[in-house]
Amino acid sequence: MFSSLLIANRGEIACRVMRTARRLGVRTVAVYSDADRDALHVALADTAYRIGPAEAGQSYLDVEAILDAAARSGAEAVHPGYGFLSENAEFAEACAKAGLVFVGPPPAAIRAMGSKAEAKALMQEAGVPLVPGYHGAGQDPSLLKKEAERIGYPVLIKASAGGGGKGMRLVEDPDAFLDALAAARREAKAGFGDDRVLVEKFITQPRHIEMQVFADTAGNAVHLFERDCSLQRRHQKVVEEAPAPGLPAALRSKMAGAALAAARTIGYVGAGTVEFIVSTDKNHVPQAAFFMEMNTRLQVEHPVTEEITGLDLVEWQLRVAAGEPLPLGQDEIRSVGHAFEARLYAEEPTRGFLPATGRLEHLVLPAEDANVRVETGVRQGDAVSVHYDPMIAKIVVADESREAALRRLRAALGATEISGVATNLVFLGAVANDPDFAAGAVDTGFIGRHGARLVSRPGPASDTVLAFAALHNLLSRAAAAEATAAASADPYSPWHRTDGWRLNDTSHTVLRVFDGDRDISIIAHYRAQGFLLDLPGGRVGAAGALAGSGRIEAEIAGVRLAAAVLEDGRDRVVLLNGRSHRLTLFDPIAAASADEAGGAHLSAPMPGRIAAVHVADGDLVEAGQALMVVEAMKMEHTIRAPAAGEIERIRYAVGEQVEEGAELIVFTDA
Repeated sequence: MFSSLLIANRGEIACRVMRTARRLGVRTVAVYSDADRDALHVALADTAYRIGPAEAGQSYLDVEAILDAAARSGAEAVHPGYGFLSENAEFAEACAKAGLVFVGPPPAAIRAMGSKAEAKALMQEAGVPLVPGYHGAGQDPSLLKKEAERIGYPVLIKASAGGGGKGMRLVEDPDAFLDALAAARREAKAGFGDDRVLVEKFITQPRHIEMQVFADTAGNAVHLFERDCSLQRRHQKVVEEAPAPGLPAALRSKMAGAALAAARTIGYVGAGTVEFIVSTDKNHVPQAAFFMEMNTRLQVEHPVTEEITGLDLVEWQLRVAAGEPLPLGQDEIRSVGHAFEARLYAEEPTRGFLPATGRLEHLVLPAEDANVRVETGVRQGDAVSVHYDPMIAKIVVADESREAALRRLRAALGATEISGVATNLVFLGAVANDPDFAAGAVDTGFIGRHGARLVSRPGPASDTVLAFAALHNLLSRAAAAEATAAASADPYSPWHRTDGWRLNDTSHTVLRVFDGDRDISIIAHYRAQGFLLDLPGGRVGAAGALAGSGRIEAEIAGVRLAAAVLEDGRDRVVLLNGRSHRLTLFDPIAAASADEAGGAHLSAPMPGRIAAVHVADGDLVEAGQALMVVEAMKMEHTIRAPAAGEIERIRYAVGEQVEEGAELIVFTDA
């Protein structure tokens, strides 16, 4: 085993690799861009080296910068993680030329699977079943259309060199083929620098099931069972599980044999994943499997395989890369229980899952134990930037059965608290509680079909949410008064009282909050053991205690609950059961000040690039008029005039980068 390892990646996968390396006594070397100077993976490494600015093309994709860091650090091996340079044959060759062990397959194997068309030609020779289609070199539009007619509609146009859904178009009508082909080629050229495509029969109601394979330098190869990755949006995986529900034993055996044949055909070494598109019957039971592609790296979803096998796949990678034989033979590998992985992303499901940016003002992930595991590369206070993948964490659960593991997943998602950036947490909770998902009735179109019930816009705050907001206000005031009294020369002064005492009236106080357009007055009546709260739905008893970090442990209407209530100016963000609710406290002094103020400063809601400026200095504008557009991670945010007024000064021009909170426009009310 080598003594030092450079991880040519960032985020949760870099942290994941470091954890195993440290356990094996291997010194770890991190690399980081300017945007990641204070990142978690940098803090966890034994040593870290800057490799360039925030843009991935000038840092994590800069081969020379990474090799220079390896040379300066004295690293003996390089682990590429996934993404970035992990499937780059030239990088693997450059590592070898520099005397470094590349923790991955040989460059020839990477190249063999790098082109979908060439990979399928190899698999066809090896007898691996393929989806009916055209994978040839000819790219004339008339030829491709003729092949589509031979295959039979619907067909799928796919970029030959790509993945992740880029350069992919479903065509159901022959008249739409040429337009779809042109669009797929443009996207493929932009994403991969290669506009070649292939055409395949579109399998209706398909499942996406993949086989984990491992091979060593001595020619030994094994499979570590399958993972079901059918739950996807925009061709990106969201929830994965192992084993695949309802997969017949005979088909599992056939898929395993095909996966091993694929690995042996290209002389594979290390961890790899052979992905299959699987046709199903009307009950979603798998019927036949067809080779789709092979990923020549560790997969994002590898933890579910580790949970059902009890193995550490990163350790296997390192041992195989060091020239050791596979730790176990096929007969020694067992699959026990069931596991799920839910990918927690900074994204907005209600806006087509567009990536989101922001600062993780509050982040509580589930407590890890024998059944719950969390993979993350961020901490509370970190920023989700425009530069990299918006994954926040992978929440992994396991138990003896699928039903039990699903209960664990629901509980883990419910224990997760996030504020400061939009996420898919509520969506993941809806998936975990969906009856069809619980029944295993999944395919790649699941989210598209059930989006209306899975992607819900936040409704009005419940009485329980309002009660927590009220308790936070009441308990915080009491704690502040106690602290003031303790420091006072007269701790028994009546001016320190916060019990709502009123002359000739019962002790009570009124809290006025805004829930969107709702203007709500909550009346809190003081009692010896808590409060009686007059809420929109009626009067309830409530008592609680502050537990630190905004958490409140309470009893509301006879039910014991816990939530977090965070302060953001006059806003109170209530995090309860995986949901986030934002309320605004009425402040008469602030309201009066706002009415008297003659100017306003419009700020950037997120870090990004100025995509458009619609006004100029001195322009008179109307309330709600679009002034500027900020773009980040394909998401646009329009800055609008808060009232009728005049533009005093535009501070940024089109194309300039801005940080979150940067003043964009100086504005004066009319």
